[in-house]
Amino acid sequence: MESANANIFGHASNEPMEVALLKTLAYFDVFRYPLREDELHINCPSPLVTREEMQHSLDRLTKSGSVNCVDGYYFLGNENEKVSRRIRGNIKAEKYLRKARFYSNLISKFPFVEAVFISGSLSKGFIDTDGDIDYFIITRPGKLWLARTILIAFKKTVLFNSRKYFCVNYFVDSDNLSIPEHNIFTATELAYALPMYNSSLCKSFFAANEWCRHYYPNKPLPATEYIQKQRRSLLKRLAEPLFGKRFGQKAEVWCYRITQKHWEKKYKNKDTDFFEINIRSAHYISKYHPQGFQMKVLEKYNEKLRELGIAN
Repeated sequence: MESANANIFGHASNEPMEVALLKTLAYFDVFRYPLREDELHINCPSPLVTREEMQHSLDRLTKSGSVNCVDGYYFLGNENEKVSRRIRGNIKAEKYLRKARFYSNLISKFPFVEAVFISGSLSKGFIDTDGDIDYFIITRPGKLWLARTILIAFKKTVLFNSRKYFCVNYFVDSDNLSIPEHNIFTATELAYALPMYNSSLCKSFFAANEWCRHYYPNKPLPATEYIQKQRRSLLKRLAEPLFGKRFGQKAEVWCYRITQKHWEKKYKNKDTDFFEINIRSAHYISKYHPQGFQMKVLEKYNEKLRELGIAN
């Protein structure tokens, strides 16, 4: 008989609810982002937990002083300013989301773009004072670097290289939807990615990354039903035929090699691990995060767990 606390993917959890809640709060505390009770429930790594069970555990944690609660927001430590900061960021995100919808629609019209997601902090409903809008893009197979180069050229020329509303830093092609990094950072980005274009492909992307449900067993996947696959734009109808098989293959290889040479020159003092983790490049993927944000987040998260006396 299956364990009573096994989730739908067959994983079991025997850790106390208090530990699970502290892990959740610790991760979001890396971003100084307090959570409401309902958000704690959907982000909790313990599957099949009821709201009542969780509330009892929260009450024990707040009474013990392990967790603070201000105006219905739970967080670690005593920085009450985190709450007002979050509220300001939530309000700002509503304005940015309108911009993000516009630019997502624009990106979807570019040649060889198959699907568009909003990622980063905006996908969680927050924008900081110096925040920007990140996009995750799925391209046609064999045309990833060509699509990326066209979008970067548009940003550098038409948008004067501004990344505030147009940060295109992660691409995969539609034949390679599974994301290889399996950790809480990547799982969070996947669980919160907001699909903006091509409902069926967005669903396939989530299905290819079901592993993230191990980290977020209680969180519903983002809705895709409202997304309509648009008719192919005039730009696609005009540009895509120009890149026929032979010419398109040559253009794709050229875009890849030019970009690789640029990055190798720019980051010539970096080691292999830097490129593998932060600037991953292959014919089917382009990940450009030179600031090493993922590793910084994971290091801070593990440090917070150690401070709490919790094993990761």
